[in-house]
Amino acid sequence: MNPELPPAAPDVVAAAVEVLTARLRKRLDAAVETYTAAPVVDDGTARRVRCGEDAEVVLVPGPSGAVTEAAQVTCTCLLAPRCLHRAAVLGACPVADTTAPSEPAEATADTTAPSEPAEATADTAPEPAGPASAARTPGPVGPAADAAPGPAGPVAAPAPASTPPTAAQVAAARGLWSAAAAVLTGGVPATGAVPQAELLRAAHTARLAGLHRAEAAALRVVRQVRGARARHEGHRLADLVAGLREVLLITHRLTAQDPDPALIGTARRAYRPGGGLRVHGVCREPVVTATGYGGVVTHLVGEDGQWFSVADVKPGGAARARGAGTATVALGSHTLDHAGLARGGLLVSGATLSPDGRLGAGKGVRATPLTGRPWTDGPLAALFARPLDEAVAERLSAPADADPEQEGATNRALIGCDLVLTGAAGDRIFARELRPGGADGLLVRLTPASSHPGLAHTANFRRLASRPGLRLRVIGRLDPDRAATIRPLAVAPVPGTEATLRLPADLSGHADLGYDRLEAAHFPPAETLDQPPGSTDVPPDPLAEAPLWRLRRLVEIAVSGGRRTVAEAPGDGVTARLRRSGFATAADLAAQLTGEAARRSRDAFGRLEDTDPDAYARAWLAAAVYLTGTERALVQATWHLPSTA
Repeated sequence: MNPELPPAAPDVVAAAVEVLTARLRKRLDAAVETYTAAPVVDDGTARRVRCGEDAEVVLVPGPSGAVTEAAQVTCTCLLAPRCLHRAAVLGACPVADTTAPSEPAEATADTTAPSEPAEATADTAPEPAGPASAARTPGPVGPAADAAPGPAGPVAAPAPASTPPTAAQVAAARGLWSAAAAVLTGGVPATGAVPQAELLRAAHTARLAGLHRAEAAALRVVRQVRGARARHEGHRLADLVAGLREVLLITHRLTAQDPDPALIGTARRAYRPGGGLRVHGVCREPVVTATGYGGVVTHLVGEDGQWFSVADVKPGGAARARGAGTATVALGSHTLDHAGLARGGLLVSGATLSPDGRLGAGKGVRATPLTGRPWTDGPLAALFARPLDEAVAERLSAPADADPEQEGATNRALIGCDLVLTGAAGDRIFARELRPGGADGLLVRLTPASSHPGLAHTANFRRLASRPGLRLRVIGRLDPDRAATIRPLAVAPVPGTEATLRLPADLSGHADLGYDRLEAAHFPPAETLDQPPGSTDVPPDPLAEAPLWRLRRLVEIAVSGGRRTVAEAPGDGVTARLRRSGFATAADLAAQLTGEAARRSRDAFGRLEDTDPDAYARAWLAAAVYLTGTERALVQATWHLPSTA
């Protein structure tokens, strides 16, 4: 993907590939790779890509900033519009998010959000909505959160009726299943521009049929496949596996006439008036995505304890992420930067909100800077008074097959806790929760929110790891895929103790680990650091030590290498070891997957026939769903205090 190109709608990309001849389709992958690295000329209204001496592709984005119609892409060669240049340049464009909410009519042009994947995680922060938007993250989980009072809360809607999908939806689900099964069969190496276009076409059909969740999942898969093929630094194979599992599971249930309304999903709608808001800054988080975007997210909290975020993310990578930390906040007022907002606050009037609480930056929005509140006062004080296991239980309460977009919004609500550092191993710092009365709390793992060398996370972690016994007040994000793990975003001194940080006045009581660098002067003398309470031994990791890694490896190589790779894997050894370890169901699923991968039939003349991908996709889906549920249970177990009985 070339981040300098405008996002392109899935149906526009699919249509450009479909009109190519078989000869041109064979050359498409190489052409896409060429134009991904080609220079882009931006003349203000159009983007131009030179494709040789006599060919130039011109893209004219619409008001949304994306290419949504075929007429917006032209080529000067003689074969246009059925030419390789046009299809390849569109294949190098980012995939537009067709469900993104539109700003009100009075919104300024510079508030248009980049169409980046919203699921970027791991070494990247969750993708924010746009340069001048604020995404509201729910505090409480469940129906009570949607019905929370106040002008900033989303409008509570009645639960949709459980009705079977229509014939058009079932047909669209079948088409999307077939396209996703083809991606799974071929694996990442075989999923070039043509299979991607087929998946994009199926996603567009799903959108027309009203299958919003299925369409969003399919677009995520296309983005992740592109990241895997381009070997982007931030790409994670686990994200691609989760995306394919989501697409196949949804479409499988829809084709079986499952009436669950959660399978349909909801389309995000236009912004609505939101009244007034009073929000207080908490911390800044640098954003570096796998697709070349960079920027900052500033997290804020409302008077009622609800979370918000103001983001500034554009093409530019880590260099832009570093600079955006002190960039001006484009939200009603142009007198406050993100560094000041993280330690201050805003009084917003005339706010515009989407149904999921995203705050717009239209001309009618007015924002007045406020004096910041410390972490020991106001709504944040209650965050640190709550036991860690209770807060985590809410984040992990969603079922394994929950909508990842809604579950991601829940997980983006930050967690606060007081900890004492007990030791370090590798890139992890072990810490024990400090509870009132000196009772032993949970033993947790802290890992950097980003490992990018251009950010301050890794350097700060090295300094923290060398101070066992240090007390810290931490705000971070739960990692739902690792045993008892938090990714800290900011730290502050623990009140009432000398064995804690001593931050200068200009940091206003806390340090943002992605931007502020901790120095030796910020730490207390070594003699004030007492022996940490409880055991300092490295705790066991049930997720890493469980024999399930054998099934996980089989599920992942099916995606990274395709069906042939699974057929060549030593399936008997995997199933035998799983069965000996007591995971009989995992052993049966592994045997079924490897058996389907190796199954080949012959016609009456003994010639090998094309294998049906459906049975293989069902076997892989069964293994992936079982693995997700079992690993989620293991992670949940690590967040419980051991019984004292």
